Amino acid sequence: MASQAKPDIRHSAPTHGARHVAIIMDGNGRWAKKRFLPRIAGHRAGVEAVRRVARAALDLKLECLTLYAFSSENWKRPAPEVADLMGLLRHFIQSDLDEFDANGIRLRIIGNYKALDPSLVDLIEGAVARTAGNSGPIVAIALNYGAQDELVRAVQSLASRVSAGEMSAAQIGADDIDAHLDTATLPPLDLLIRTSGEQRLSNFMLWQAAYAELYFTDTLWPDFDGRALAEALDAFRMRDRRFGGL
Repeated sequence: MASQAKPDIRHSAPTHGARHVAIIMDGNGRWAKKRFLPRIAGHRAGVEAVRRVARAALDLKLECLTLYAFSSENWKRPAPEVADLMGLLRHFIQSDLDEFDANGIRLRIIGNYKALDPSLVDLIEGAVARTAGNSGPIVAIALNYGAQDELVRAVQSLASRVSAGEMSAAQIGADDIDAHLDTATLPPLDLLIRTSGEQRLSNFMLWQAAYAELYFTDTLWPDFDGRALAEALDAFRMRDRRFGGL
């Protein structure tokens, strides 16, 4: 990651040189609790925030937006809540795919999504295939994603190549690990945003965040919108990104 070319933070575009922004969408439950609503109401409001932010990313001409939708640890939540989340995901794909496709958005998935219900996997893969030929921005959804699991899978893949005699262990470098991650075809991560006031990465894009700028906001995810995204990008503009240099 340290070998990346240093972006020009004086860039005049709304993204200020950021190509790839990732968001830990946190605070749905607290948003609902503040309004004396069930947690599912917070998740539904969170889906509306996804729509707003995806449209804003398109308007800002952001190259890639990655959203942490469901972590590998979220299976620990009560079964009814998990079922509600999967239902919202299914509805979102069915209702918003036409708009994504019409706007040239390319849908990508990171994480072990194939462990989900087979009918949902088919729906996801159909949506990815339908938008694969588009030339617009990428919206990557992290599903059943955990950064540690991602790194384990990358190491296992590299170990298989070593075992097959395709390369030696001594030849493995950072670029090889990067190429075996779920994000291998995405631009390098520039800015990682977390909503709701929490200040931790929660097993999200640990490798990719090595030289990313981190931005924490007290705004709960259902209240996040295009203006909030623009404010985060404006804060990014003020960062001096040296990548270990001077």
